Amino acid sequence: QVQVVESGGGLVQPGGSLRLSCAASTRRFSMYAMGWYRQAPGKQRELVAGMTSSGSTNYADSVKGRFTISRDNTNSTVFLQMNGLNPEDTAVYYCKATFALNVYWGQGTQVTVSS
Repeated sequence: QVQVVESGGGLVQPGGSLRLSCAASTRRFSMYAMGWYRQAPGKQRELVAGMTSSGSTNYADSVKGRFTISRDNTNSTVFLQMNGLNPEDTAVYYCKATFALNVYWGQGTQVTVSS
């Protein structure tokens, strides 16, 4: 069983930045596709950003140019740098690790954008 733990959420003012981290307890981290998802109250969970094991990335249209996903395979960690935050980005952010048929989710970290 792989444990996935997110951190870095919090309260930030509009226009501000946050950096989320997600650590996965696996020696095979480099083989995993990693993704950041978010779920706002009353809405479905949606993909924010993803990165394959080979480093290819994809982003939701709403965050392109503002968010950047990256990974550190040495430390089994994936990051989400979020700039230019606005109130619509308020949500619980979840990290997902995928390898073959194995899918692991973290418990989520709250991001609140408010003045």
